[in-house]
Amino acid sequence: MIQMISSAAIRNIMQSHGISCRKSLGQNFLIDNNIIGKIIASGELTGSDLVVEIGPGLGALTTEIARQAGKVIAVEVDRGLMTVLSEVLTGQQNVELILGDALKIDFDRLAGESTAGEYGSTGKKYKLMANLPYYITTPVLMRLLLGRFNISIIVIMIQVEVAERLAAAPGSKTYGALSLAVQYFAKPEILFRVPRTVFYPKPGVDSAVVRLAVRPAPAVVVRDENMLFNIIRAAFGKRRKTLLNSLTGSALGLDRETCLRGLEIAGIDPGRRAETLSLAEFASLTDSIIEVSS
Repeated sequence: MIQMISSAAIRNIMQSHGISCRKSLGQNFLIDNNIIGKIIASGELTGSDLVVEIGPGLGALTTEIARQAGKVIAVEVDRGLMTVLSEVLTGQQNVELILGDALKIDFDRLAGESTAGEYGSTGKKYKLMANLPYYITTPVLMRLLLGRFNISIIVIMIQVEVAERLAAAPGSKTYGALSLAVQYFAKPEILFRVPRTVFYPKPGVDSAVVRLAVRPAPAVVVRDENMLFNIIRAAFGKRRKTLLNSLTGSALGLDRETCLRGLEIAGIDPGRRAETLSLAEFASLTDSIIEVSS
């Protein structure tokens, strides 16, 4: 096993394999043992855990996960890194490397096939850890949550501004459609910030580690989940406008009277703006609009 925890070590092994960091994939490799230790602690790993890791990169985090978890399935999209990972992880018998795209993989199926059905959709829950490239954070996160995979917790390192959006409360500047979508499925908690100086190459922004405890059931009960998310997106599509104007002028195709009546039944002032509504209020509004439209 090769220790990949310095910029010099990363440069050396990448040069020896004739590869380089790919900006198109947002590759920035963590080179700080202290941060790695804190991420591992955030997962509260035990020897019976199955951990799926998205984006193992050069294996620095993978190595430490493997030391504490029962098994690791590391999913890497960059074919050029697979040989490096195999070399770095030599001797780690409980690591399975998978070449694949996190936006396409059925994680439950992968977990089940890797553990003879012990984990996955019909088995035990597993954990997921990832250092997500900034450009793909939201699509991957929403796929993990909307896919309703049998995951208990997600520990991710993401751009600090996105982390703040995930955990934002009503009334804050960072509160928006992403906040509500994530909080519908999980309980997000920002654990700590990660300075840009602990990566190679150094990115242009700082990061944060976020833990999401996946809810056994959504945070609110609503008659139509898709309609809920459509109303949320419409409301925040023109967040400076009042709810009434945002909903009326949106792609929902709702007329002013329907929106007014829906807001009235839900007990929501039509002059309020989207960022002041809680998830429960959006659910109530959704049910009311469905009732009026029926």
